[in-house]
Amino acid sequence: MPQAPLVEAASGLVPSGDGWFVVNAAEAAWVMNPDFGWRCSFEANGAVLRESPELEQVLFPQLGFRLHVLEPGKPSGLYHAESEQEDFLVLAGECLLVAEEEERHLRAWDFVHCPPGTRHVFLGTDRQCVILMTGARTDEGTILYPLSEAAARHGAAASAETRSPHEAYAPHPHWQPGRPEPDDMPWEEGA
Repeated sequence: MPQAPLVEAASGLVPSGDGWFVVNAAEAAWVMNPDFGWRCSFEANGAVLRESPELEQVLFPQLGFRLHVLEPGKPSGLYHAESEQEDFLVLAGECLLVAEEEERHLRAWDFVHCPPGTRHVFLGTDRQCVILMTGARTDEGTILYPLSEAAARHGAAASAETRSPHEAYAPHPHWQPGRPEPDDMPWEEGA
């Protein structure tokens, strides 16, 4: 298997082709959304390439993998359930999980397993929280944004049940290339 070269996109390094590679999260490409925080996906996906149209999209075919930095009081996205397994590991900070209408406080090193169909969302609490997020990918994968009283109390639910991410996220801004300022990064250099 060849090594995939890393190239500079608008907000950091992305792979340029298939193959193995190593990249530090502090140097990888990030996207931001004022409603949902910061994400590092390690892929050359559409959001990362929004300001780098000359680069080719490179997606991981079997496993989605990203870091998500939750800001205080903000959700990771909208309450949803996917048809594929998802798993999460809180790396730093604390957050609130809403899963199947139940609220659970999480702290660093808490692991969350969501079998297919588990309804869930994460919410920032009083300081930044870093979560490693993974999810299986198949051609048949589907998603549902159900109504949720618990998630709606935190501003993290779609306004109407839908299977369309476009409809669910219509009231929110698109993810844009952008990276946290070095002082806003959730880790110390060299740590």
